[in-house]
Amino acid sequence: MRIAVAATAPFGADVLERLAAGHEIGQLLTRPEARRGRGRRLAPSPAKEAAERLGIPVTHERDELDADTVVVCAYGLLIPQSLLDRALWLNVHPSLLPRWRGAAPVERALMAGDTRTGVTIHRTTAELDAGPIAAQEAFDVGPDDDAGTVYAHAAETAARLLDGVLAHPSFTPQPDEGVTYAEKIAADDRALDLSRPAGELVNRVRALSPHIGARLDGLIVWKAHVAGDGSFEPVEVQPAGRRRMTYAAYLRGLH
Repeated sequence: MRIAVAATAPFGADVLERLAAGHEIGQLLTRPEARRGRGRRLAPSPAKEAAERLGIPVTHERDELDADTVVVCAYGLLIPQSLLDRALWLNVHPSLLPRWRGAAPVERALMAGDTRTGVTIHRTTAELDAGPIAAQEAFDVGPDDDAGTVYAHAAETAARLLDGVLAHPSFTPQPDEGVTYAEKIAADDRALDLSRPAGELVNRVRALSPHIGARLDGLIVWKAHVAGDGSFEPVEVQPAGRRRMTYAAYLRGLH
């Protein structure tokens, strides 16, 4: 069986590396280089960097794929039906589908205060994250877990589930009830509104750490908690153009 992977983001890169430890990956399909960082320099995707370390051939052209099965994980582009008809496309989605279909399932789950999430492997179809399910596994989300922690747990779970799915794929339709959508994170999602409950704000910080960052009064807030008096209290912040530091150190620097 010829296996390819379609991935771009860090979560996809993590799954690619774990999958390659036990399977021969013939190709990586990833998005072209994009401008990243403060210097806005062109840089390869995290998945491409992982593939190059592993010696896996890389392509940006979907028509160049030559595989029986394609594992899709945080690729970032819709797959046209003409390609879906040419191979078995398996999507790795870090949620318990049909809850949190869409672009930001981990972030939206944390913002909602979900205490349980998981990974679903499903057949890729034209409808967003709606294909029949091949495997699904849930895990708990701790009160101190952030998006980085959840993504790492999801990658380990996904690689383990894929071992079984790739060997013996079979599918069950998704239920019609319980569908929710995880919209892409927008600029407004990063703002911390102190009129909102403290627990809700802490969940927002957890959802956006360590990869995006919530914003408060010119600071990026990476960690926070509910103080003893019930108020929202930043724990780790990053002023513009400076390194991360404790909020206490930041306050001392103001005096």
